[in-house]
Amino acid sequence: MTINITVPSLGESVTEATIAKWHKKVGEQVNVDELLIELETDKITLEVNAPASGIITDIKAHEGDVIAIGDILGFMEKGAAVVASAQSAQENIKQNVQQAASTNVNEQVFSPAARKIASENNITQVPTTSGKDGRVTKGDVLAAIAVPATVSQAVQLEERIKMTRLRQTIAKRLKDSQNTAAILSTFNDVDMLAAINCRTVYQDAFKEKHGVKLGFMSFFVKAAVTALKEIPNINAQIDGDYIVYKNYYNIGVAVGTEQGLVVPVIRDADKMSHADIEKEITSLGKKAREGKLSMNDMQGGTFSITNGGIYGSLLSTPIINPPQSGILGMHNIVPRPVALNNEVVIRPMMYIALSYDHRIIDGSEAVTFLKRIKELVEVPEKILFGL
Repeated sequence: MTINITVPSLGESVTEATIAKWHKKVGEQVNVDELLIELETDKITLEVNAPASGIITDIKAHEGDVIAIGDILGFMEKGAAVVASAQSAQENIKQNVQQAASTNVNEQVFSPAARKIASENNITQVPTTSGKDGRVTKGDVLAAIAVPATVSQAVQLEERIKMTRLRQTIAKRLKDSQNTAAILSTFNDVDMLAAINCRTVYQDAFKEKHGVKLGFMSFFVKAAVTALKEIPNINAQIDGDYIVYKNYYNIGVAVGTEQGLVVPVIRDADKMSHADIEKEITSLGKKAREGKLSMNDMQGGTFSITNGGIYGSLLSTPIINPPQSGILGMHNIVPRPVALNNEVVIRPMMYIALSYDHRIIDGSEAVTFLKRIKELVEVPEKILFGL
């Protein structure tokens, strides 16, 4: 029984995808629900699993092809009865390949010394022959070895690879953000000593009880929620001639992956404890790196936080994730001399930045927001006691 392998539903507002990778080949046996294909949309990577056990008999769409919902990707024959014929087909293919390879080698006659060197360097053909009756000599093989090395060096100077759909979408959305919003950034710095001491004292007990490490991100998420409640414009968005105020706090946390930057969302962060936030960050980060984020994981954010500090960034101006109106940038913690009680002391300092849409957020609001973040993180007790 022949079964169509088709493109499944890709999620809300997504109508097409690109084939990122086929995990099976024609003639391979698969089990039901075994991974066949990875599809890349402009938001997430989706997996297409085998609808039944059987044999892949044909592939219609290949890696790099753009496909739409319902398109046929390939065909498979259901059941184990076709295993023998598929194995036979594989053997025929293997024999054909071997025969073709043998034919290529036998087109030129190699001397024993030439054949040995050619075999060691995976050479089956040489561009010129100098032996009697076209026989390949040792010198011909050595000359052929030297030429590809030069060509290889030239080719490696440049490599042209098509952008993934995710990378294309990231580029488009970030440029659209710059073209649409009136983006400004304001800065402050945070003395991280109290947060570091809190983390050091309670880290072991926290991990033992909750199964995750206590990170700095939960401090900033909690601080951001408090500040957003006090300055609602930063949690709002522009919709035409209207301002839409959000009375919920879904915080996007940027995660770097091999495919690019994604921003999964911590929903209802205002109702979560430090432990809940850390667990959610760990879960979403793992799913992001494995390419298993769902559409629901990526939608509905009201404000975002990005931490360039994990890569060593000292200061940056993050770009707003539309349609949001603000994004908080965390940076590297660096010991710096600061004035404290009229004395110069060395403290672990972090620069923080707020990029905001000046169409909806005034400069005074942005500065006040960032000062509130600083105040809360520098005195973590205020977060714990809601002060």
